[in-house]
Amino acid sequence: MRIATWNVNSLKARLEKVGWWLERAKPDVLLMQETKLADDDVPADVFRAAGYELAHHGEGRWNGVAGSPFYAAKLVWYERLARWLSEARHPTEPLVVGGDFNVAPEDADVWDPTACHGGTHVSPPERAAFARLCGWGLLDAYRLHHPEPGRYTWWDYRAGNFHKNFGMRIDHLLVSPPVGKRVVAAEIDREARKGKPVPSDHAPLVIDLDQPGHAFDAGWTGADARTAARRAR
Repeated sequence: MRIATWNVNSLKARLEKVGWWLERAKPDVLLMQETKLADDDVPADVFRAAGYELAHHGEGRWNGVAGSPFYAAKLVWYERLARWLSEARHPTEPLVVGGDFNVAPEDADVWDPTACHGGTHVSPPERAAFARLCGWGLLDAYRLHHPEPGRYTWWDYRAGNFHKNFGMRIDHLLVSPPVGKRVVAAEIDREARKGKPVPSDHAPLVIDLDQPGHAFDAGWTGADARTAARRAR
């Protein structure tokens, strides 16, 4: 089974890109965030034609976490999630919790810890909230197979940040130990952040359970050397 998560940054604007990626990666389950569509407006027929059933819950607008009211709400949301896990689930159950968590858990998950210091996504309360989920028993599925730094899921559209690899790893698939034992591969599809139609500012994150899924080139080979050269200019 292949499970993926992707902040698509407007499903209406990115529908063609999403369709392209479904054919490219062939996930069994795709968790999408920031569709920016109300439930009545989602193109369920398009997904059905591609072999997927779409379950959607949205308000048709963007929601942020950078202003202080939203930041506080973000921490409350983490508290509620942690409480739900402790009250309704158990780490011995097969469980996957995925999405755009808007937290880079460690310094290795940002391009420059000094430049990011003090900002959202890396603040101590946010990281503590994320760590609490892992302390309950969830595992960072990507890190099970990729301990190396420099692999991100989000890059700002501005200033050529993607091409310099000035990014953050803020999209995650957290799994319970029984699922963690079944994860045979994990990948961030860097190629999906490139090209036309205009991509999301996030890249899809994929994990494979039990056996490798449909092969695709995620585009990381040679990327480190290219981005290092661009940073030096």
